[in-house]
Amino acid sequence: MKTLVIVLHPYPDRSNAIKSLENIVQGLPGVTVRNLESLYGDDISQFDVAAEQAAYEGVERVIFMFPIHWFNLTPMLKAYLNAVWSYGWAFGPEGTALKNKEMLVITTAGATQFTYSKDGLINSTIDEVLTPMKSSALYVGMTYAEPIAFYEAMAPSVEKLNKFKRVIHERLAG
Repeated sequence: MKTLVIVLHPYPDRSNAIKSLENIVQGLPGVTVRNLESLYGDDISQFDVAAEQAAYEGVERVIFMFPIHWFNLTPMLKAYLNAVWSYGWAFGPEGTALKNKEMLVITTAGATQFTYSKDGLINSTIDEVLTPMKSSALYVGMTYAEPIAFYEAMAPSVEKLNKFKRVIHERLAG
C-alpha cells in the first residue's frame, strides 16, 4: 500500500521516540516520509501548500506521526491541517483529494497508559485525545484506522524501541 508519512515534533532536537519511529518507516517499500520540521523549521505559516498537496497523489494511506503535546495535537500539525487540507481540495463540493484514503495516527506519549485512561490523571483515553484527528479524517471522507500509541516514550530503551518497530511492521504489513 503506497503510504505518505507526515512526521511532526514541536521539539525535534529533543525527539528520541519520534526520530526512532521515523527511521523505522523511512526504509519501508512504498513509503514516502515528509518531516515538517525538517522542511519548514518551526515556522507554522510557511507551508508549500502545493507541494504538500501533491505528496498525497497516488497515496492510499496517510500516517501522521507525532507526540501528544499537552494532551492535544502539536501546533505544527494543527497549522498544517488548516493550510493544506483546504476547502475545494480536502472538503467542499470539489474537495475529494483525501476521499477513501486511510488515516493512521502513530503517536507517542511521555505518560503511562494508565494516565490515558478513565481512571487515570486526565480521565481520558488516547482515543479521546485523538478525536480531532478522527473527526478530521471522517469529515474529508477518509477511513480512520485504530491508532498506534506508544506510552512512556520520553527516553525509550532499546528493548522498547524494538517493540515499537515490531508493532509498526506488523501493522503496516497487515
